[in-house]
Amino acid sequence: MFGCQQQLSDVDGAFYDGDGRLVHCGVNLDTSANVSIASIDSALDRARERGEVVEVYAHHPGQTVPLSKIEHVLAGAHDRGLEFFTYADFARGREVRPGVALSFDDTSVEAWFALREMFQWYDARITFFVSRYRGLGPVQRAQLKTLASDGHDIEPHSVQHMRAPEYVENHGLNAYVHDEVDPSIAILRDEGYEIHAFAYPFGARTGEIDGAIAKRVPVLRAITYTYMFAESPCPR
Repeated sequence: MFGCQQQLSDVDGAFYDGDGRLVHCGVNLDTSANVSIASIDSALDRARERGEVVEVYAHHPGQTVPLSKIEHVLAGAHDRGLEFFTYADFARGREVRPGVALSFDDTSVEAWFALREMFQWYDARITFFVSRYRGLGPVQRAQLKTLASDGHDIEPHSVQHMRAPEYVENHGLNAYVHDEVDPSIAILRDEGYEIHAFAYPFGARTGEIDGAIAKRVPVLRAITYTYMFAESPCPR
């Protein structure tokens, strides 16, 4: 498997150059994805040299991804003079400069909150794509509010974290939007968050689904891979 991997710097879909695209694509930094520190450094170097934003994501700090890898990304960006971008920045058309868009997916709010001081140390701004929001307790909801007050971005990641294409095949496009997309947007808006983006669970998407969700938010996030033996859901 390792021999089939590209350097992150060679994965064009993970870099944003300000073209106003609807679907952005991040690369997973979790241990399971086997993205090395050297590969991360290659991507940070490309972002600095080409004036692009590299998009990366992870899930549960300290479990799915080592804390040291997260800090390496933050410190590497800081040392190279890269700016931190959120998906709200993309939606608002912020001018693209050499940078990093780091996001975390799912429900590991307490683990994200535990990194608050690290984020502050590096002046990092992060996007948190939250799924299953109804299942979060009052402490976790308060922690998200605090992260948002620090300048981080809170965005929806569906209700039950279902694969969109399979759900659409089994239940129809309208059902997916009604069951998984609209409620995940509405509950965050009801909590006072301004919504700009939606991240697909597992990065699974189609053009048809993109078109439906694009009526609700201006930016979608899928994923792309550094390994070459699987078909990427990224449209580029």
